Amino acid sequence: MKTDNIIQLDFSEEMKTSFRNYAISVIIDRALPDVRDGLKPVQRRILYSMTELGLDPKKPHRKSARIVGDTMGKYHPHGDSSIYEALVHMAEDFSMQIPLVDGHGNFGSIDGDPPAAMRYTEARLSEGAMALLDNLDKNLVEFMPNFDDSEKEPKVLPAMLPNLLINGTTGIAVGMATNMPTHNPVEIINAIIAYMDKPDITVAELMEHVPGPDFPTGGTIVNGNDLQSIYETGEGKIKIRSTTTVEPSDGGRKNIVITEIPFTSAGNKTKLVESLVTLMKDKVFDEIYDVRDESSADVRIVIEVKKDRDIDNLLNGLYKKSPMEDTYGVNMLAIKDNQPILFNLKTLVCEFVLFQEELYTRQYEHLLDKAGKRQEIVNGLIRAVDLIDLIIEILRGSTSVSQAKACLMSGKTEGINFKSKASAKTAATLDFTERQADAILAMQLSKLIGLELLKLHEENQELSKQIEEYNDILGNKKSLYKVIKNNLKNYKKQFNTDRRTKITHAETANYVEEVRIEDIYVLIDKFGYTKSVDNATFSRTTEENLKEYVYIIRMKNNDKLCLFTREGNMYQIKASAIPRCRIRDKGTLIHNLCKLDKETVLTYLSFEELFESQLFFATKHGYVKLVSGIEYETNRSMIASTKLEEGDEVVCVTPLSAAQIVEGGMKVILFTHDGLSLGFELTEVPEFKKTGRGVKGITLEKADVVVYAAAVPQITETFEHEGKFYSARKVKNRKRGAKGQKANLGI
Repeated sequence: MKTDNIIQLDFSEEMKTSFRNYAISVIIDRALPDVRDGLKPVQRRILYSMTELGLDPKKPHRKSARIVGDTMGKYHPHGDSSIYEALVHMAEDFSMQIPLVDGHGNFGSIDGDPPAAMRYTEARLSEGAMALLDNLDKNLVEFMPNFDDSEKEPKVLPAMLPNLLINGTTGIAVGMATNMPTHNPVEIINAIIAYMDKPDITVAELMEHVPGPDFPTGGTIVNGNDLQSIYETGEGKIKIRSTTTVEPSDGGRKNIVITEIPFTSAGNKTKLVESLVTLMKDKVFDEIYDVRDESSADVRIVIEVKKDRDIDNLLNGLYKKSPMEDTYGVNMLAIKDNQPILFNLKTLVCEFVLFQEELYTRQYEHLLDKAGKRQEIVNGLIRAVDLIDLIIEILRGSTSVSQAKACLMSGKTEGINFKSKASAKTAATLDFTERQADAILAMQLSKLIGLELLKLHEENQELSKQIEEYNDILGNKKSLYKVIKNNLKNYKKQFNTDRRTKITHAETANYVEEVRIEDIYVLIDKFGYTKSVDNATFSRTTEENLKEYVYIIRMKNNDKLCLFTREGNMYQIKASAIPRCRIRDKGTLIHNLCKLDKETVLTYLSFEELFESQLFFATKHGYVKLVSGIEYETNRSMIASTKLEEGDEVVCVTPLSAAQIVEGGMKVILFTHDGLSLGFELTEVPEFKKTGRGVKGITLEKADVVVYAAAVPQITETFEHEGKFYSARKVKNRKRGAKGQKANLGI
């Protein structure tokens, strides 16, 4: 076996290195924006590809598939779906303050509808994108090779508009994420100009121009007091509420109309509507009569409220329990010099201004160089006009263009036939530059007209002014800032939009649950499936349909259902927690509504009935007692209902009214496993606390236990137990605590 090709590596070190390289690649090349142009690599590459295709705002739209194909094939080999998603996002006016792509066709909607396939849609650059792409051909930014060295692409776009602050961004990298909110273009530009006027400006002073984020979907920021801290640290949480109005409706009702939704629901409005419908159907808000979406071009979600309900209280509840109020987590993370850095408002403004200084310096260096070269040519042409006869003589006497050009540049007259020695002597003094010589050789005879000569002199004067101006801009920071400000002011006019998002300092929404008291029926079948129905539904249900339910408990919708188990515990379930169903619905297992585990339920009753009753308890070991229902008043979901000895169990829990106990006429019947029975007056049973064990109701043999007990009226002749009917008349009353007699009670 050859060992030359085996490389031994430390596994942990290799994992660290590989993961670090992967993380850096995701952070720098995929997920986070550059602080200068505010774009992720895929966005930058899409816009550059569209520029190469000539898709400026005045040109026709082009198929999105063509744009995606060019981007993927030349610059971004990471899959067409991710490129198309980025293209669609840049066309969404509900996601960006200034969309960078002008889409034609189905690009999705604020509801959450997906865009059409890229073969059906078309796109071109928007006016906003041109503010990032203008002057790309003037060497303002550096270019780098693409992934296979076959093309060049810009490292950053020459963005002269603060795209990162205006359009914001979101992205998830490895171990970090960015979530930059959108802002109003006018406010951001005013803040940048204020920074240029006063570089030591504070965040609080910048906020005089930028009071807070401005989202394309509008809404209301309710924690305005936290914004300064967020802008100073670069991170924090913004609470955004829907904008609502109240309108009158039919039947004396009122409608809550949502006209603006939180930015977090942009592109997902349907889910917001669905959540409201769910809250209505689940009776979380009984005040809601109906919910419908009447949106067209503008958002209009209508919540019909029942008559005479507290609108403000309902709104507080909706803000608390629905996406009508949501949290936007701010994290101003961006890439600078290949490093992810957390910025604040001032440092983001500062970085933009520094980038503008670099761009405008390069731009005016380019303009200065261009003007200097042109002036060089113009001066040469003006001089050439004065020497036109000599130049013509040189051209006519030369055997080649290179010979004539050499004479014009360095006075070489060898081999040129001149008419006179004076001409040759003058020609030897010529010293035109190469650029001037090329221009002279290419000059048309029409330039000899006096008017054309005058134009050359005027152009020379204009070029001198331009060169002086360019030198002043490049040498004086105030002049440079003046140019930057003027350009920003032009953008401010072009992208002037009113603020959509309001900023308030509202308190946390407090909702007081408005419960309308009504009768309900809790239905429980033999398998433990439980549901509740309202009084109207129950009254329409036939007796045949009710036969399948073992327990039917009538109670109030603000009451609690109490469950007493064989194991000696009492469980409580709020009526509101029991699912409200149609009669044909199955319901929910009772075990899912409380932590019953494997305990066996003996009795179900409402707390209202329990509170007004006394409970008769009988246990397997023969103990009996009465307990007042008041003992079980508690907010806990589970408590012990009685005290039990080790191995003992409850066999009977029966609610009794005060009249049944005081007026008499009730008897207790006990049956044992060995077939013994005993009966005695209920008045013989003493009352105990729930923590009391009770007294002996029957004397049992060592192995015998009570299997059934009941408190029944004296006149009861038969009763049912485990599917069998028994005769109560055959149970003779004996002294409580006596041994039972042999029971032969089956009938």
